[in-house]
Amino acid sequence: MNKETKGMLIGFIGILIFSLTLPVSKIAVLSFNPYFIAFGRATFAGLVALAYLAYKKEALPSKIDFGKYVVIALGVVFGFPIFTTVAMTQGSSSHGAVILGMMPLATTVIGVIRFKEQPSLGFWLVSLMGAALVVIYALLKNSGSFTYIDGLLVLGGICACVGYVEGGELSRRMNPRAVISWALVISLPVNIVASFLTFNPEYINAGGVAWISFVYLSLFPMFLGFFFWYEGLAIGGIARVSQVQLIQPFCTLLAASVLLGDPMTAMNLVFAVLVVSTVILGKRMLVKRH
Repeated sequence: MNKETKGMLIGFIGILIFSLTLPVSKIAVLSFNPYFIAFGRATFAGLVALAYLAYKKEALPSKIDFGKYVVIALGVVFGFPIFTTVAMTQGSSSHGAVILGMMPLATTVIGVIRFKEQPSLGFWLVSLMGAALVVIYALLKNSGSFTYIDGLLVLGGICACVGYVEGGELSRRMNPRAVISWALVISLPVNIVASFLTFNPEYINAGGVAWISFVYLSLFPMFLGFFFWYEGLAIGGIARVSQVQLIQPFCTLLAASVLLGDPMTAMNLVFAVLVVSTVILGKRMLVKRH
């Protein structure tokens, strides 16, 4: 198995974990303030990350890398959770899944600009094809227009892509698990204060389903999912492995169907096949790495 295939397989595990984020967030916002969810899950994950770093005796981040950890935190610890959780107070997780389907192209573009990866023309065309498919799907499902909720989701997606690219590059030369852990720990003071300010005593009686949802959001998409995602990006390259994200919207659609009862329509299945096809085509295209 070559590095790109291995990177895509490892990255796919991360994508499966991330794919439950919107449906589980939709469940959580029924009981909690969206800002408490965003800051609280980061606090919980940050405390676990601190324990992990202490157990592994990981070295402190260098002054040169500190700024990169801040960028990662702004993207995946603050930006994505806040924008997407607020969006889930009104929007559906199924619709959000499709809008976030644009993330692979955004990740590739940011990676090319930031680290000078050079995808071939064919790779760009396949990426644009995949992005176009999810845009067409979104427009068909939303009467041909974008809404305020779409805007929040797009902003969240861009934030995540910035964190993916920066974290993926750092993971090439250090333990991927330490990368997300340090990003969480560095942002921990802000998250602890924000969690305290947004906490309501009534949340204690929110119920088992609500708290299980909160714990899942804290430990999996905020922490453990990045173990696989950053390692996959580091092994297979940002441009190539980011294409695995094209499958995420349809994993989320399936999760929304199971967890929330959202219908799986013929249109969902048709677009799923088309988007997965672009991933397969993209893997065959040349990507130069430095």
